[in-house]
Amino acid sequence: MVKTYDVIIIGAGSIGVPTALALAQKSVKVGIIEENSSVGQGQNKRAIGGVRATHTAPAKIRLCNKSIEIFSTWEEKYGDDIEWFSGGYVFVAYTEDHEKMMKSNLKIQKEAGLNIDWVSKERIVELIPGIDEEGLRGGTFSPEDGNSSPLLSINAFYRKSKEFGAEYFFNESVTNIISNNNKVKGVITTKDRYEADYVINAAGAEAKEIGAMVGIDLPVTPDSHESGISEPVKKFIEPLVVDLRPGRGTLNFYFYQNCEGKFIFCLTPDPLILCKDTRETSAFLPQLAERLVNLIPRTKHLKIRRTWRGLYPMTPDGSPIVGKVNNIEGYINVVGLCGQGYMLGPGLGELIARIVTKDLSENDNKILEEFSLYRDFGRVEKLK
Repeated sequence: MVKTYDVIIIGAGSIGVPTALALAQKSVKVGIIEENSSVGQGQNKRAIGGVRATHTAPAKIRLCNKSIEIFSTWEEKYGDDIEWFSGGYVFVAYTEDHEKMMKSNLKIQKEAGLNIDWVSKERIVELIPGIDEEGLRGGTFSPEDGNSSPLLSINAFYRKSKEFGAEYFFNESVTNIISNNNKVKGVITTKDRYEADYVINAAGAEAKEIGAMVGIDLPVTPDSHESGISEPVKKFIEPLVVDLRPGRGTLNFYFYQNCEGKFIFCLTPDPLILCKDTRETSAFLPQLAERLVNLIPRTKHLKIRRTWRGLYPMTPDGSPIVGKVNNIEGYINVVGLCGQGYMLGPGLGELIARIVTKDLSENDNKILEEFSLYRDFGRVEKLK
């Protein structure tokens, strides 16, 4: 028997689940197709949990501010502890070029609604006790940014979306998107057929393959990044710290200390590793140790418990592709999140719900223009 919905979402991850929640809260009948056995089994479980509005793309700033509002008030509204912590984000500057770049970004960031300022070297030392002070010039601090548990939050969003009526279908893969006269009619999966007026591509690293089902060549290419977590130690660092300096085999380095005192960290490799391989490498731990100990010498005895590798579905300019497409009515992209799906997900979910219910604001339209599939991809975001 054919199953009928208003909306079918492909992918139950960092984007698909918050979008299902936002739609279900508006009484939209939504079905979610997921190839894995439960929510968040793709790149969501590989996210490190940082949530920042500290971007240089105005659309990202506005959406992440909304995400922060949702994360930070979730426990108060619904009672689920998702381990939200507003420790802020600190981008440290050790070079004149980085200082100039960070300061030049402030006008754009503040105009888009980000609470951020340049702070002195002395303030950075207060925020990050034990940081290497040699050459430190200062940095930016955005106190409302924070971190949360990807596992706890996606399952909280999942349970709440089901309470509002969202229906999930696990262990199913979409094999075709049905269309007629350039209008979406539904999807066919490995198990069933679903009819719907809207199909949302939230397939993460598999987004390009889904787009091809409606004849769209999405410029989304996954690359892989490794992360790790340490043993717990007494918490002494509150913000998530970003060091933009390149290192041996790395472009940048970022980490934070979670509510249990564990350090969680990630590197951007140089050169980028373009693939869908999620197996750990032998190069990561030596690179991590060198960067962490050089930046925070007191961590030299820290023990690493586990490492893992995830995928960043990248676009050429480092920003997502979001919204409708030409010539195919009812198909919506929410793809190419560039490793920022977890932090953008709740804000994007509400935006997509407004597309479906035809309730877009002027600000929404500006965001969609910035994230359009048909934009100029040559304008690369500075803090992508």
